[in-house]
Amino acid sequence: MATRYLVNFALEEVDRIEVGFLVIGSGIAGLYTAHAASAYWEDVLVLTKRGIDDTATEHAQGGIAAAVGPNDSPLYHYEDTLSAGAGLCDPTAVEILVTEGPARVEELMRLGARFDRADGRLDLTREGAHTRRRILHAMGDATGAEIQRVLSEAVRSSPKITVMENHFLVDLLVTSGVCWGVLALDWRELRLKAYLAPVVVLATGGAGQIYKHTTNPEVVTGDGIAAAYRAGAEVMDLEFVQFHPTVLLLEGLPRFLISEAVRGEGGILLNAQGERFMPRYHPMAELAPRDVVVRAILQELERTGSQVVYLSLEHLDPELVHARFPTISQRLKVYGLDLARDRIPVAPAAHYFMGGVKTGFYGETSLRGLYACGEVACPGVHGANRLASNSLLDGLVFGGRIVEYARRGVGEKPARWEARGEGLIPGPPVDYSRLKGELRDLMQTWVGPVRCAEGLSRALRQLARWDTLNRYEATTLEEMEFKDMLEVAYLVTEAAWMRTESRGGHYRADFPQPVPRWQRHLIFRRQV
Repeated sequence: MATRYLVNFALEEVDRIEVGFLVIGSGIAGLYTAHAASAYWEDVLVLTKRGIDDTATEHAQGGIAAAVGPNDSPLYHYEDTLSAGAGLCDPTAVEILVTEGPARVEELMRLGARFDRADGRLDLTREGAHTRRRILHAMGDATGAEIQRVLSEAVRSSPKITVMENHFLVDLLVTSGVCWGVLALDWRELRLKAYLAPVVVLATGGAGQIYKHTTNPEVVTGDGIAAAYRAGAEVMDLEFVQFHPTVLLLEGLPRFLISEAVRGEGGILLNAQGERFMPRYHPMAELAPRDVVVRAILQELERTGSQVVYLSLEHLDPELVHARFPTISQRLKVYGLDLARDRIPVAPAAHYFMGGVKTGFYGETSLRGLYACGEVACPGVHGANRLASNSLLDGLVFGGRIVEYARRGVGEKPARWEARGEGLIPGPPVDYSRLKGELRDLMQTWVGPVRCAEGLSRALRQLARWDTLNRYEATTLEEMEFKDMLEVAYLVTEAAWMRTESRGGHYRADFPQPVPRWQRHLIFRRQV
């Protein structure tokens, strides 16, 4: 599917900037990694696609999970994570996450993160598939914004860290299995630039924008996964896409996430007939794992012939509801809805990629010098279905481990900086904005929460037709984004077609049960 590069270029003809430690992405994973690296490197550079705060982290509502409560322990957190992961979590990766997580959260607080408290203690809440209250939150439902604020301030105030905004990752620069830099587009100046470093960290997030309905911001187009795959890095578990059960669905309005914490505080789901249905599907009812709740919602939609189910908090104290979820309450108020009194129409939407660039326990990839953390990475910690609020913790823990590993001096510098992209031909005028919309529709229809062989085959045939566009040199940011989205869409669809079972976030209507022989990972690598 992939060509090696998106553009024709010669390294000697573009601006070249050398740094000691290079991070791509400015969400929690990227900024924390840069902050941690500044303790050991004098020249840390962060490239980010748009502004420093244009990230999925900024939009995170629910919170960050960590075993810091008096009735909790890393062992309970470990067991809950493995249970949610449907047999595909790497136990060692999960152990690392839950045992190192509390210290990383404490570090955030030392940096100035203001998590909500009650009676002097952290006000912990509970979310789906957690057996304990272990979710730290800030300003009710603005946890991501608070974490983004703290890390952005820490990075901006450091004399050792430089942030370059409006820089789009085009491709990785690799020689003989060693990554030594990236080719980036400064899309404000419309100039290609090469950033060279012995340590390159991908923290570019997932690829939710390949779906029509998603909670992800516009910047999340799978660029890191696609670039890594083109360069020959291994990618893993891309069939496992998590759809969030409760996303506001109002005709003509953008999708808006209704945090899982709303159900954690007592919110219930009702079908079109006003019946509570989750207790019929799982003993944990609304707090079942996300994949279970999504499939239950879809079955109720099919059974009732409706487009939405409803989230209801009518039985709770209105004052407490609005105080606990001020961001959600205010957004719904703009749309003429009262979170505490109205039934909120919701439906599932693409939310998180469990799969990504395959990494080890220190963020190391199959290419030496290249590391990955956060949603772009797949260390096996989330398995087939991520436990709610483990994502922010993941970025902190494995971002810090990258620094721990890289400071041992394992970075390599090639004898010569040399790279060239060639052979791409000028393309005809193409409306890439329209193609993006068509790709999203295709993925939503055939590679969404419920899949089958016929639909997946149909999607693969259409993706293959679009593949002819990869012969053409990309000349605009939108064209580059589309080709990254196309690459990731193809990988997701192919993996979903190959996995003839249902497990976690991957559900095949034609193979509705998990199969023991499929308790394994699908790893793709492009020959370069």
